[in-house]
Amino acid sequence: MTAPGASAGGLDAWVATQISAIRAADRWREARDFDARGPVGRLGGRQVISFASNDYLGLSFHPAVIAAAHAALDRWGAGATASRLIVGSRPVHSELEAELSDWKGTERALAFPTGYAANLGVLSCFGGPDCLIVSDELNHASIIDGCRLSRSPVAVARHNDVDHVNQLLGAASTPRRMVVVDAVFSMDGDEADVAALGECCARHGALLVLDEAHAVLGPSPAPLADLDDLAVLRVVTLSKALGSVGGAVCGPGPFVDLLVNRSRPFIFTTGLAPADAAAALEAVRITRGPEGEKLVERLRRLAERLRPGHGSPIVPILVGSEAAALRCADSLLNEGLLVPAIRPPTVPPGGSRLRVALSAAHTEDMVDRLVAGLEALGLRP
Repeated sequence: MTAPGASAGGLDAWVATQISAIRAADRWREARDFDARGPVGRLGGRQVISFASNDYLGLSFHPAVIAAAHAALDRWGAGATASRLIVGSRPVHSELEAELSDWKGTERALAFPTGYAANLGVLSCFGGPDCLIVSDELNHASIIDGCRLSRSPVAVARHNDVDHVNQLLGAASTPRRMVVVDAVFSMDGDEADVAALGECCARHGALLVLDEAHAVLGPSPAPLADLDDLAVLRVVTLSKALGSVGGAVCGPGPFVDLLVNRSRPFIFTTGLAPADAAAALEAVRITRGPEGEKLVERLRRLAERLRPGHGSPIVPILVGSEAAALRCADSLLNEGLLVPAIRPPTVPPGGSRLRVALSAAHTEDMVDRLVAGLEALGLRP
């Protein structure tokens, strides 16, 4: 006997109901073709300036980054062809990991095909039923999913409330503890108090996992180096400020060894494509040099100009309802400005917003146009 709803017709009806509910809530999404190189491109037949990209330093189209990817493509082909533990790493994987660990001041680094996989990998590896994970309530979806995959008990801390983190760690009955947090929160653009969290974790013997995906302007984790009793894993992305794709976990050598042997998102997936690894490697080298310092400073000036005192290139403009956010985004698009409407479930109900993402590739004139477009809608950055 077939279970209710198990027939093809029942499944079709269920899918139709789900789609109707998403549309009714003004939460429908669909991918659009954006033919662009940098912040300017064509979308729906019109030329627009994008304020939607996480290419914070404009390195995705840097000539040296593109050349490095081309050279790797010619040498090693289009893909890594299998898991690195099966087929082996390409030399560029090891070069990238050495550069990342040196950049972040850690003993080792391990590259993953995506930043999402890196968070899944570290949390599922170091979590478990014997480990409480304390996670900020505004952490990225990849952290939330990593917590679920870990099978750990999870305590959700109030946003940027170190005292609450301290209380949750103090009340833990598990043998191990872990705190995971975004260094910069992707939808609000505010910073975690990394120094205070480090002191809190050291006091409780908790591992600190710091996701630095959006931390192109800070905060600096330098004070953590002075905490002798603190264990830290730094998750970095290759797909935002570095303009490529992928992620990595940087930390103590034995911790990385454990990831290699226990992290399912590393073990059971094809390695990072050599061209992506080579592009990221060149982007790291640029970022660490004089040109990178100039790009970071330019990005800092643009962020300060748009919202004085704001410490990141992510500038959220709260609107409220899903429908209002969509109307504002459509109005800006009609003016040639691509500023995405962010809606639930990405943000809480009633917290729909426009999310401005600045890049060093933006010009002053582009930012002027953005400010004028927002002011025409009665919105202030």
